Parts: sequence; C-alpha cells; structure tokens
Amino acid sequence: MQRMTGAKAVVLFDGVCNMCNGLVNFIIDRDPDVNIKFASLQSQTGQDYVQRLDLPQDLSTMILIENVTDDDEQPAEKIYTKSSAALKTASYLTSPWPLLFYLCFWIPLIIRDTVYGLVARNRYRLFGRREEECRRATASYKKHFVNWDEPVLDEFDVNQRKP
Repeated sequence: MQRMTGAKAVVLFDGVCNMCNGLVNFIIDRDPDVNIKFASLQSQTGQDYVQRLDLPQDLSTMILIENVTDDDEQPAEKIYTKSSAALKTASYLTSPWPLLFYLCFWIPLIIRDTVYGLVARNRYRLFGRREEECRRATASYKKHFVNWDEPVLDEFDVNQRKP
C-alpha cells in the first residue's frame, strides 16, 4: 500500500456521490498544506485500506485515517468514521473551520451519527451520482490524492452497497 507522503491523514469517500465529491473539493480548497489526502472507496487503494485496517465497507460513511508516530517511530493509524471523521477533518482546515470541530465534537456521538446517517441515506436522492469529472485536474489538485492515476475497480458495484 502506498504511504501518504507529507499528509497527516487520509479520507476515504464514496467516489460516485456528488455530495461527497463536493465535500472533497471544499476540503481541498481549504487545505493548502495538503494535510489530508483522499482515496475513493471504489479504488484499489481505498479497498486496500479497508481490508488492511478492517474498516467498514459501507459507502455511506466517510472514513478518516490519521497516522500517528508512536515511540518506536512505527506508523499507527487512528480511525474516525461518520460524524467523527467529518469533524476531525474540519480540524485540519484553514480558519475558521477548526472551530466546527471544537464546537460540535462535544455533542453526543449518537446524536451526531444519527444526523450524519440521515444525510448519508439520502445523499444520492438529494445530490445525485457522479457521471463525469467536474473539476479540472491540475497538478495542485492531484497532489491531494493518495494515488490519482489509479482506475476505479471494475468489479466494484455501488448498487450492492448500502447507499
């Protein structure tokens, strides 16, 4: 698996969801230092992370993987899902977005994840599915991805997964 050079975290996201892709663009525009890299859950890199770290295969959750160096200088991953992943991602962005993390993380997880789940279950109906590339892939955009040139897995059927 490819290591994230220079990034502090990787976000796994549903690559065919318009809302998810819009959020990726939003994050990229507010992360000039490339603290976060991205991989689609439908890509081989995304599936490698899912299998290696025993992550949920459910496309309705955003997953943030933080690399933390322990005393032995061996990388250790810290995993956030759903609302915790979204809020933790905000903590890496330029101001004022880290405030979202500090203001909302105290809300009980059951409430945050219930709201997250409601949006996630309706995301295709509200925002649609991605049919084509919308943003021009410049070099500065590509550096935000773990493996930009990797194709989406042919055998991955988004209709088999919970939306």
